[in-house]
Amino acid sequence: MSKIFTYADGVRDGFNFILKKYKDSLVMGQGVWSPWYVGSTMKNLDKKYGKKRIIDTPVSENAVTGAALGASLEGKKVIVVHPRMDFMLYCMDPIINQAAKWSTIFSAKSKGSFTVRAIINRGGEQGAQHSQSLHSLFVHVPGVKVLMPSFANDARDLLISAVNANFPVLYIDDRWLYETSEKIKKPKILDINKLKPKKIKNGDRLTIIGCGYGTKIALDVDELLKKESITSDIFDLRVLTDISYKEIIKSVKKTGRIACIDAAWPQCSVSSEVISSILENLDPMFLKSKPLKFNIKNAPAPTSSYLEKHYYLNKKKIFNKIYSSLKI
Repeated sequence: MSKIFTYADGVRDGFNFILKKYKDSLVMGQGVWSPWYVGSTMKNLDKKYGKKRIIDTPVSENAVTGAALGASLEGKKVIVVHPRMDFMLYCMDPIINQAAKWSTIFSAKSKGSFTVRAIINRGGEQGAQHSQSLHSLFVHVPGVKVLMPSFANDARDLLISAVNANFPVLYIDDRWLYETSEKIKKPKILDINKLKPKKIKNGDRLTIIGCGYGTKIALDVDELLKKESITSDIFDLRVLTDISYKEIIKSVKKTGRIACIDAAWPQCSVSSEVISSILENLDPMFLKSKPLKFNIKNAPAPTSSYLEKHYYLNKKKIFNKIYSSLKI
């Protein structure tokens, strides 16, 4: 019988694979020895590989990220960990102005295995400065590959693949996914440049596209739709930059309907980009109803638990809107 493991296990297995296989790999960041910061995703790795390879750093996001970038240019496989994505805003210069540009500036002669792990925390009354999904901000920047795994095996494999890339990678994991689970498969090293959206469900009435926690919501909504005898094609993007739309467009031609679920703000969002890109490459004659886009409220996150229930994605509300659109 196949072993079941969680998303958090997948992240930890990815780190364990990297640290065991690549002696020139190291991890640095705030709280990397502490479950309070990173959950169980790095449990005991500092004891197994030593604190010279699992480096708990001072609270200086800009300095730590710059040091990691420098180490990568010297040949190290470096992963810098930011336990709250919100505070990555302190390190925009080494990521956006340095790492993303160096390959172009130096005619592709300057390369390095530079991976930034950013963790999304939200809910639990954490408030506006601790609850942000900023992935679309980084998708806007050419030169950085943005990964967002939605499942346990991808959480492991995309992390392993990131450190094997010779370009900057932003790997984003979501704490709301840590307890989700699936059957464990053999680890894979994937070519990120060739990675396409994964089709995870087959159906004929609707095409649903998700990323990260949005993919989990898509699957929850699919269960509600199936009770009404409605089946959907569901795609998990996995890679948010240079998305391949071939199979998604083929699906939309079949179903005639699009819904994109992205647990972030709607303005300039990944969901907006996905829908725009599909419509740019699809004759309107194939659409049976207007595309649907599902995001969180266009406002900073509230602190009140009551308001949080209305702020974040709600599978029942998404189901109701999709179900109404299918009647058109």
